[in-house]
This record gives sequence, structure tokens and C-alpha cells, in this order.
Amino acid sequence: MNTDDVLVFTTAVNAGSLAEAGRRLGIGPMAASRRLAALEEALGVRLLHRTTRSISPTPEGETFLPFALALVENEAEAKARLRSSERGAAGLLRVSVPVSFGLKFVAPFIPDLLKENPELRISLDLTDSLPDLIATGTDLAIRIARLRDSSLIARKIADNPRVLVASPDYLAQRGTPTSIDDLTAHDCLPLRGATHWTFREGEAERHIRLNFRFTSSSIEGCHAASIAGGGIALLSLWNVSDDIREGRLVPLRLQGAEPEAIGIWAVYPTTRLVLPKVRTFISALRLRLENVTDLLPEVE
Repeated sequence: MNTDDVLVFTTAVNAGSLAEAGRRLGIGPMAASRRLAALEEALGVRLLHRTTRSISPTPEGETFLPFALALVENEAEAKARLRSSERGAAGLLRVSVPVSFGLKFVAPFIPDLLKENPELRISLDLTDSLPDLIATGTDLAIRIARLRDSSLIARKIADNPRVLVASPDYLAQRGTPTSIDDLTAHDCLPLRGATHWTFREGEAERHIRLNFRFTSSSIEGCHAASIAGGGIALLSLWNVSDDIREGRLVPLRLQGAEPEAIGIWAVYPTTRLVLPKVRTFISALRLRLENVTDLLPEVE
């Protein structure tokens, strides 16, 4: 039994099609089909139901799948442990990151990371939504959030201080809020689907229902609208530090209250093996973020 053939099977189950499995593995659809057929012949069973639009495991495929995953994972771990550390990380790393964070922090360090790891390739997906990591074949997602999904493995790599901001023109017209309750009289700029912002008052947590006429699917939309005088936005401090320094946005402090604390997280599918390419990327990003807090402006 060839482990390359087994890899086609496990990838096809995750991807939902042999064609997509081939694309992820860098082989053609016919080659993927031949490898699966060779595996089925070696095992003497049919592993997948195939239609023109989709595939699904047979009962035998369902039984074999956990063993196939363990086989592929064990081979990857063995290769990683035998691999010389001087050669660095290798293979295709699929990474999903939020748009603004990816443009500001991730994309700029990737060229150096690739130079340090000549056998590494990176596919960067810029999106503000968390994809289905298994279905999309994503190795790693970086997310700025308060994570609640226990089906994922997540490692916090940095704190992410946030601040309420508005433009000087908006504040001149509408006044400056000084308490949480004042926000209900202002135009707020939340992400689409959000109806509340969460704050900490001492040990208590308060959820404030927002008054808004604008939402955006991306935090960058909220950022741009706040600069243009559209209202009050709750944004990461690293994202608005230049705007605060240059006077485009004014930071707002509410008496006795702070925005809910969230972190910058590395998220990956549930697995006992974290591949070297994933560890290498996380280490590089952590190093990049180490001094971010020191570079942020003081919010008074």
C-alpha cells in the first residue's frame, strides 16, 4: 500500500472531490483517480462513492479513514523528525488571515520567511471570516477574536488591545461620549451581524446594544467609514495607531469601562501533529508581533 495513494484518499474526503484533491496535491485529476484506484485495488474494497458532482466514503471507506489519516500523519511526522533543521520548513502552507491584519503584518514578512525556507510555499487567504479549515484544506488561520469553538486547537500569540475611535468632525457635530450609555445616542459602525459591543466594568461584563445605520463585512469598511465621519468604531489599536497620531481619528475613553479583551490566535484543525511549516509560520509571526505593543500610542 502506497502512502501517496492513501494521501489522495484522505485529501479527497476532506476536499469533497478528486479534482480538488488533485489541485491540493499538485497532480492532475486523472493521476488522482489512478492513485485512488490503485489503493482500492490494493485493499480489495471500494472506498468512495463517486458521482459527477461529488464523492462520499463507502462504509469500508468510513472504516479505513481514521487508519488512513494516522498513516499519513505518522509519515509526515517521521519525515519532519528526520529532516535536517538547516533545511527549514517545506511544502505548501495554506494560511487564512483577516484582511487588514494580513496586509499590515503578515504579507510583509512572508518574503523573508520564504528566503529562510527555500522549500516552503505559502498560499495566503485574506478574509475576515473563519473558513472551514478541514473542508478548505487550510493548515492555519490567524484570527483576532474571543474564541469559543472547542472543536479547534488555538494558541494565543499576542494580546490585541482595542479602542473606540471617531473623527474630529463627527465629534464636533455629535459630541463626545463619556460613558457606555452615551453610545446609544451615537451612530456606531459595527461589523455585519453584530448588534452589541461588550465592555468590562470592573469585574462585570456589559453588552451595549448599538444604534447604527451602517455595517460592513470587513473591519476595513468600519475603519474607512469612521475616518470619513460616519460614526464611532471599535478597532484594534494597531489598525488605527497612525490615524490617531496624525489626527484623523480621536480615541475615546468611557468612564470606568474598557472594551472586551480579545487576542490574536493561531487556529488549526484538531490533530495531534502540528507540522514544522505551521510551527515555523507561528514563530515568525510571534516574533513580528513581539514589539507591537511598544510601538502603539498611549490612549488617554
